[in-house]
Amino acid sequence: MNETLKNIKERCSCRDFTEQSPTNEQLTAIAQAAIQSPSGMNRQFWHVIVVTNKELISEMEKEGLDNLREIDESLYQHVKSRGGALFYHAPCMVFFPIKAAQPAGAELIDLGIIAQNTVLAATSLGLASVHCGLAAFAFAGNKNAYFKDKLKFPNGYECGMAVLLGYATSPGTPHEPDQSKILFIK
Repeated sequence: MNETLKNIKERCSCRDFTEQSPTNEQLTAIAQAAIQSPSGMNRQFWHVIVVTNKELISEMEKEGLDNLREIDESLYQHVKSRGGALFYHAPCMVFFPIKAAQPAGAELIDLGIIAQNTVLAATSLGLASVHCGLAAFAFAGNKNAYFKDKLKFPNGYECGMAVLLGYATSPGTPHEPDQSKILFIK
């Protein structure tokens, strides 16, 4: 099996990170892999923002939890039941702010591609990761402009999603692929 297929097979979502941060070299390599992502007509309606400031991550997590409680009590209770950590104590986040595209929604396809490039690059470097759509809750309240400013979002861009990066507290297990999801038409 080649290295790409091996990384896809071994990648799993980490929900319990250690305090150890990835190195600058690892983060640079991951950011480079992210910007090599294809996008529709190469419009690149995304940016890549790597955040290692633990105080800022903590502040965003607190705001995200507060907003989540107001917006979706059921989801908030689910997060609380699994330990209450929206960002799983990750020492690093990679944000992908996006700009609305025409036709509307095209940027979401590109967002998925750049996020997947990021987690596969992290896996190839021995890092743990998890896609984090819940990061958007940090931007769902009164601190939206504040966090966009802190993270230096370009004008006209909104939070698309984030990927959490670091080292796993314990080795994860990739999900068992559901082979029934594959269909060949000949």
